[in-house]
Amino acid sequence: METNRILLFSQPGTSPLADQLAAILSAASIAVRRVEVDGGGAPAASQVADALSGGQPHSVAMMPEETPAGLGHGPCAPSRTTTREAYALRQLIGESPAFLAAVRKIPMVAKWDVGVLICGETGTGKDLAGRAIHALSPRASQPFVPVNCGALPVELVENELFGHERSAYTSAATSSTGLVQAAEGGTLFLDEVDSLPPAAQVKLLRFLQEKEYRPLGSSRVRQADVRILAATNVDPEKAVEEGRLRSDLYYRLNVVRLDLPPLRDRREDVPLLARHFLARLNARFGLSISGFTAEAVQALSLHEWPGNVRELAHGVERAVVLCGGCQRLGREHLHLSQGASREPAERFREAKARTIAEFERNYVRTLLTTHGGNITHAARAAGKDRKSFWELIRTHRIDVASLRSQA
Repeated sequence: METNRILLFSQPGTSPLADQLAAILSAASIAVRRVEVDGGGAPAASQVADALSGGQPHSVAMMPEETPAGLGHGPCAPSRTTTREAYALRQLIGESPAFLAAVRKIPMVAKWDVGVLICGETGTGKDLAGRAIHALSPRASQPFVPVNCGALPVELVENELFGHERSAYTSAATSSTGLVQAAEGGTLFLDEVDSLPPAAQVKLLRFLQEKEYRPLGSSRVRQADVRILAATNVDPEKAVEEGRLRSDLYYRLNVVRLDLPPLRDRREDVPLLARHFLARLNARFGLSISGFTAEAVQALSLHEWPGNVRELAHGVERAVVLCGGCQRLGREHLHLSQGASREPAERFREAKARTIAEFERNYVRTLLTTHGGNITHAARAAGKDRKSFWELIRTHRIDVASLRSQA
């Protein structure tokens, strides 16, 4: 039987970790009953029996004085992590350096009420990162309101965000609050923010600057206390160049940027994630599938996963459904597209080329930024002639003019 009640046993007196966990659980609408442990040790059987005497189902949690870092296979903090961090980051699973570099920023940026732009392909976990930032922020006890901007009808975007007054338009028989008001005191997560139409981008920019907005049909300006987190599955700089995203809105959102790598760039995490999803499915369906064969692990690791972690989760679920009650999942149960897999040698060449291209782009951009967009000075600092350096700029489509404007 599922339960939404938890008995939380903790040390007598003040317990910061228990306080943090209780706050997180309460924010998730889980009823928490605090019970102090006699003598500061494990709860006696009589205490547990007395606590459960109400006759309603509970889960039981016991708080140690401190919880070490690296719980399970979640992201590792530099040396130690609090229970609150471990709980908030529990679904961000991986050990690859690129992934951990992004995840380790989350506790740092969470406590600062600034804009965060989360970038990554579809299925890389942008929503999970946004929820983790909210859970670790001072706003954790307030609402987290996610919205997919790409799914909003263009003509209703402003209405959805800011609400409307009665009679604001023909069918507005009653007034309606928008998503901004629904997130009051908490966090509004705007996924696919580059999909917002230009007029809505202007109003969002004003809201970010002034923390005020005006519902449709209203003459009164309203104040709001909301933190905005944004996400995009495209290159935001390219979206700015193409005119799909206002540059001023981009700079306002991009105070801190988190880049979540695609699964093909963190292949060492594929077996770890696959086992995690299998464990969840075992618990969900009451199964006891022990794991994957070596051939299945190899097939999973060689697959390109264009849908990233979400596609992997669905792939494992499909294998469980179609395996016919097997004890271990084999390659034959995965039903992976052959066209989406690569041989190791080819993958190495692709990875090498991609790494070199990323290095060149970042290196050239850094030099140009340092020298205020002056190509001659940047080329001299790189030890290259101006013509060769210009070819690198052209190859990587770096907007020198925008770098000069920022100088």
